[in-house]
Amino acid sequence: MTDRPPAAGRAPAALVDAAVRAAPAAGAGGAGPGHADDSSQQAGRSRNRALVTGIVSALGGRAVGLVAPLLITPVAFTHLGAERYGLWMAVTSLTGMALFADFGLGNGLLTRLARLHATGDRPAAAREIASAYAMLGALAVGLLTVLVATARVVPWPTLLNVTDPAVARDTRALVLLCFGAFLVNIPLGLIQRVQYAHQQVAQSNLWQAGGSLVSVGLVFAAVAADAAPVLVVAAAVLAVPLVNLGNSICYFGWQNRLLRPRPRDVRPAVTRGLLRLGARFFALSVLTSTALNVDPFLVGRLLGLDVAANYSVVLRMFSLLALFVTLVNTPLWPANGDALARGDVIWVRRSTRLMMFLSVVVVALPAGIFVLLGNDILRAWVRSTELPTTPIAVLAALATWSVLVASASPMFMVQNSFGLLGPQFVGWAAFLVVSLALKITLSSRFGLAGIAFAGTVSYALTVLPAALFGYRRTLSVVAKRGDRNSGVGECNAVMS
Repeated sequence: MTDRPPAAGRAPAALVDAAVRAAPAAGAGGAGPGHADDSSQQAGRSRNRALVTGIVSALGGRAVGLVAPLLITPVAFTHLGAERYGLWMAVTSLTGMALFADFGLGNGLLTRLARLHATGDRPAAAREIASAYAMLGALAVGLLTVLVATARVVPWPTLLNVTDPAVARDTRALVLLCFGAFLVNIPLGLIQRVQYAHQQVAQSNLWQAGGSLVSVGLVFAAVAADAAPVLVVAAAVLAVPLVNLGNSICYFGWQNRLLRPRPRDVRPAVTRGLLRLGARFFALSVLTSTALNVDPFLVGRLLGLDVAANYSVVLRMFSLLALFVTLVNTPLWPANGDALARGDVIWVRRSTRLMMFLSVVVVALPAGIFVLLGNDILRAWVRSTELPTTPIAVLAALATWSVLVASASPMFMVQNSFGLLGPQFVGWAAFLVVSLALKITLSSRFGLAGIAFAGTVSYALTVLPAALFGYRRTLSVVAKRGDRNSGVGECNAVMS
């Protein structure tokens, strides 16, 4: 099989084609779509199809991913009991804190592979893939060795506050299972980046949704068979790595054998390049995660833990909008990489503007509903008399924040696809400093509304300009070359 995106979703793709053609024709060298040759037009249509199917499948896959825990929770809770289920969730939360365990290598591989997919350099792509698997495979093996070696040394039952002796006997097994599955999935999860880079986003999302469904099926089967509690947890946590393994076997075994990771394709130079780019993505992830998650702690310190609890619930509601923005814009990452490597600045401009418009419009509607009916939604959701009424000013500030994030996300996808992360570092670092100072200052006078307003204003003054500057900088670098292959050399320079 070839690397073409799945053929599903051609009717919606035609609508995107029409929308893209209708967009303003600003681009490199004044060239309009009428002057593009057949191969360029075909590549653009292929990217449009991949983009639409990627967005639709991402939303569908995420819906399945959200429903799966809802189905598993009551069955697992009843079978495991409260304390054992709580132990499982506690260990899972620890793995959730290690989301950056691949040290940005996955994002680095995605960026570099998208460029190589556009140029058709399969040998170079094979070296990138083999080097990434070698690094993360070695990392996973090393961490697994440490985990197994320390399993009996670390007093896990005491650290996790287990009181039931029967549950305490299962603690180390549960820790090994949960952490082991997480570590094994670090290299196995690379298949998703490979598929994204080759604009097979829908295919990747379908496999991920399949992992959620397999998890549900295995848990239900284990409970029906009255399996031991450890086996029930194993059924839940091993489903995703097993599905990723199956996806990898199908992809590299039949669909794209030329890209199969082989030891002979591992190259020190490629490894160093991936590490440098991955380290930048890792540092950016840590910076943005810190900037975006400091509010509950800050509110607790400034206004009290009761206010922090209320604000955390409100933030959880608005985080659904941020999740939506991420889902619909992530398929732009590989598509932009392909277009920039071909020097197709026009497509990047038009698709970015279109996605900015669509993201803002789609986010603005639920954001407005949250402002008008947010307190009613929160009361129906939480069902607690201890949840106070959230001021409209707080809801309005967070709604505005959501719209700003929606407008910036497509521009960040362009920079990510090119490996140009400097403007994002500057923007987020400035946001962290400015927002902290402004939140501390305004909280004393306006309370929670001051903190929410400070975050929104800080984002508009720091991150949004950085997104616009980095977006324009990326396009100008590619457009200056003027020929279709211009992006390739510059991508090499930026990502080396």
